[in-house]
Amino acid sequence: MAEGTSSLDDQLSQRFIDLDPSGYFLIKLDAEAGELIAEHYSNDVDDRGRATDPDTGEVLSCRGGGPRQPNTRFRGRTAKELGIALTEKGDSLPLSRLDHAMYLGRELQKAEDCLKAGRPYRQD
Repeated sequence: MAEGTSSLDDQLSQRFIDLDPSGYFLIKLDAEAGELIAEHYSNDVDDRGRATDPDTGEVLSCRGGGPRQPNTRFRGRTAKELGIALTEKGDSLPLSRLDHAMYLGRELQKAEDCLKAGRPYRQD
């Protein structure tokens, strides 16, 4: 990535974003199976725009915390396959915001590139 676009992406990553009330995803690699995994977790959003645990009302930390179980686990061999599962399969889709869907598309493609290259993946 060119230096100008890298700093632009870093700057854009620092902006305030409205959270998706449908929940959030943690993306992982299963290198042994050759698959991408997207775990969906539910959350509520408080009046300050923070994600909260729907069971306890506690603010969720971006740096981890207590063990939470995903509502659903999606698996796919490619970003496209997983993206279709997240946006076109089933009656209840786990996304309600277009900006969240765009973010997931970028992250899934990045994860697929890491899987193909045998590199570790780190979610932005």
